[in-house]
Amino acid sequence: MEKIKVVIADDHRILRIGIKALLENEPEIEIVTEADDAHHLHTILKKQVVDVILMDIDLGNSNGVVLTREIKQLYPDISILALTQHEEHDLILAMLDAGANGYLIKNCSREELVASIFAVVKGEKYFSQGVSAALIRVLNNSRKKSTVTSESVLTDREKEVIGLIAQELSNQKIAEKLFISVRTVDTHRRNIMEKIQARNTAGLVKYAMENGLL
Repeated sequence: MEKIKVVIADDHRILRIGIKALLENEPEIEIVTEADDAHHLHTILKKQVVDVILMDIDLGNSNGVVLTREIKQLYPDISILALTQHEEHDLILAMLDAGANGYLIKNCSREELVASIFAVVKGEKYFSQGVSAALIRVLNNSRKKSTVTSESVLTDREKEVIGLIAQELSNQKIAEKLFISVRTVDTHRRNIMEKIQARNTAGLVKYAMENGLL
């Protein structure tokens, strides 16, 4: 089995060393290199096949949110896991809006770090427990402000699909659960996003929670 190729993007060398040490004995993960700023990371991606980037939000003179958006536009198949000390909900939502596949706080365990890498490689979203709690709080607070109801917008099947998306299931798993094709799930996802004017998965999750579809 081919190893999952991971890049650590962090401007603190001692943290890169620590993260590398946590993962070096994991047989299915390979730390291919490290980057300490945006220029370095872009240079690496032009030459090296990468599956997952562990991305700090504070990256020297770079902004991890902006960098995530750039990389997702250039390399949409690369999974990006935010690995940062920030727990503010606005930064969490900004990273998800930029295309990040998951969000971890730097005090996470080795087991959680490994699990998150495996999850995003399979096309799933991954949030550490504290991050999930922060998202739930902000989405619940905004629920009262919602003026569009799911009943008036989505079909019953679309409600099922968005509910499963909000549970962080991949398109493949949604297809298996609903006994439909992955292509059909993709079509439902596009139709839902157009109907509720969501730009990404974070918008779908927010809508599902605001409208009681979980």
